[in-house]
Amino acid sequence: MTVLRATLGKGGPAALSGPGAARRARTGRAQGGGRELARARNARGTIGAWLADAVLHGLIALVCALPYRLRVPVMGWLVRRLLGPLAGYRRRARANLAMIHPDWTEERRHRVADGALDNFGRTLIEHYSGPELSRRMAGQAATGAGVAALAAAQAAGRPVILVSGHFGNTEAIRHLLGRQGTGVAGIYRPMANPFFNARYARRYAGGPGPVFERGAAGTRGFVRHLRGGGVAILLFDLHDYDGIALPFLGRPALTPTAAADLALRLDAAVIPAFAIRRPDGLDFDVVLEEPVAHAPPAGMMRAMTARLEARVAAHPDQWFWVHRRWKLPDPGDPPPGDQRSTAEARIAPGPGS
Repeated sequence: MTVLRATLGKGGPAALSGPGAARRARTGRAQGGGRELARARNARGTIGAWLADAVLHGLIALVCALPYRLRVPVMGWLVRRLLGPLAGYRRRARANLAMIHPDWTEERRHRVADGALDNFGRTLIEHYSGPELSRRMAGQAATGAGVAALAAAQAAGRPVILVSGHFGNTEAIRHLLGRQGTGVAGIYRPMANPFFNARYARRYAGGPGPVFERGAAGTRGFVRHLRGGGVAILLFDLHDYDGIALPFLGRPALTPTAAADLALRLDAAVIPAFAIRRPDGLDFDVVLEEPVAHAPPAGMMRAMTARLEARVAAHPDQWFWVHRRWKLPDPGDPPPGDQRSTAEARIAPGPGS
């Protein structure tokens, strides 16, 4: 379904990235056609974006009219059975699973892909159901060695970076800690559709802690929040052209180093955090793990990646397999026959680097 794909694009909770993305964006704009052609394209794009936003927003509003206990599984079903397959997400998830787990049976890969789409749908509607999600987190408590580490860092006025991936629903972490008096800042990548992005940003801003749009101004605000002794969350499992190649689930993947870079720059504690969806599909177990020790960025990112890999191994259907996580960093790279040697050459040095 092009509406879903074109509207969401690559938006959502994100990691910080370097200047390469902005440089490529400027290059892309410079390569556009003449002004008249650009105006015509923008006009068509604006109308199409408005219509796409109207369709998707209408669907979300319709589902949100249901009681919470129904709307979450209903949205999961819609994305798993209708929207995901139409948008090509199920095909992509199955392809990624076949690449990472060729040893699995096709039936198992299909089951995990369907589960990932279901989790995606549930997470999307939970984002539009912040007050209800927050109430469901009432009375719960995070577990793990990171709970004491978080308290100690806050008592000392030390910044804390919670690191996670597109796993379970990280908003559950923010809502749980928010109910306990800890506002957790977030940063998000703008959606491809400006109309839908405006709605998304308003919803995100209404959550338990400040949120910043990725970009120069947003990054400054995010860093300012941390520098003041705040707590923030970063997701590091997105492909980043400016990242370093590290093995993720057995294959090289370009990984942003922002979490490690910021931690070293601000002397922030780094605590892996995960919200694991329970079998009822509505509630979560929030786990704050042992902090990642400060080390050179490559080593820190390797440690964070290992934590996420362990969670994905335990609950593979809760990770977003739709991601284009494994791809070449540049269109100018060698042809497919040379990809293996190129990827290996880009692998970051081992521990202690």
